Amino acid sequence: MSLKKADIDKFKNRLLELRGQLTKTLKGSTADVKEQDEAAGYSQHQADQGTDDFDRSISLELTTKEFNQLKQIDRALEKIEEGTYGVCDISGDEIPRARLDAIPYATMTVKAQDQLEKGLL
Repeated sequence: MSLKKADIDKFKNRLLELRGQLTKTLKGSTADVKEQDEAAGYSQHQADQGTDDFDRSISLELTTKEFNQLKQIDRALEKIEEGTYGVCDISGDEIPRARLDAIPYATMTVKAQDQLEKGLL
């Protein structure tokens, strides 16, 4: 299943759209974290401070996930420019079309990603 130029163009447009949405979301998330940081010390009660800290932790965790996803999108766009989009970074095997349809920023086959996550690679 070699991807055609029209298919790659569609994936590139989807990736650019996802990147734009994610960048916008990240800007809002980082602004929220900074706002919470600046408001520190204004809570009237320890429970309020605990809630503020918890909310900040959640925001930071989401921001980290979104940042990692943004890096994956950038890598997929880089692969399009290199002419290697749809080919696994680890094994060199083709990434199934169904996987790319579901996760257009996938740069590995499911098998390779599973091995990487298990620390086998």
